Amino acid sequence: MDNFTVGVVVFPGSNCDRDVSWALEGCLDIRTKYLWHESSDLSDVDAIVLPGGFSYGDYLRCGAIARFSPLINALDDFVKSGRRVLGICNGFQILTESGFLPGALTTNKNLNFICDDVELDIVSSKGGWFNDGVEKQTIKLPIAHGEGRYHCDSDTLKKLVDNELISLRYKNNPNGSSFDIAGITNEKGNVLGLMPHPERACEETTGGTDGLFTLKSLILK
Repeated sequence: MDNFTVGVVVFPGSNCDRDVSWALEGCLDIRTKYLWHESSDLSDVDAIVLPGGFSYGDYLRCGAIARFSPLINALDDFVKSGRRVLGICNGFQILTESGFLPGALTTNKNLNFICDDVELDIVSSKGGWFNDGVEKQTIKLPIAHGEGRYHCDSDTLKKLVDNELISLRYKNNPNGSSFDIAGITNEKGNVLGLMPHPERACEETTGGTDGLFTLKSLILK
């Protein structure tokens, strides 16, 4: 995978793009390339990360303006080709706003910004994002969000459950998310959205290493 390159999308207001690049290059030796949101050329990258932050200042709704960017408009063919897309926090919000993942992320139940480490149950191996061969049942990752409460209607929730599209659930729900959902995939399994930040859990000295495998999974076919 010497030539494998992960594109890290940069929106006005992104603030975790460099964190993601540092984790991929510094901890996993995976090459990265920053992609400005106005670019629609994805030919030089093999996988994409939509990082956390506050794209377009979170005006209107989180991710509501970013969904109209040229890069997101070009993402449809990229996803259909089977290449992998990871949306972290604001990236997850963008993926739901743009229809790549179902449901929506809304204001936390207690209307507060939450910054904490959370324990998560690994629910599904769809897409291979969390199955590191150790058969780990729980992981711990940091969260930092004010609008991280996942919501969907009952029909969508049934579809998520029936098709094993729920990847992660909170052990102790911090934000009121439906069914304790912290992360989901599309039906093909090549698109993952999650509110926790795996890029902030890649070294023991900065919060553990439970995020490493999810980032490494970007290179899976």
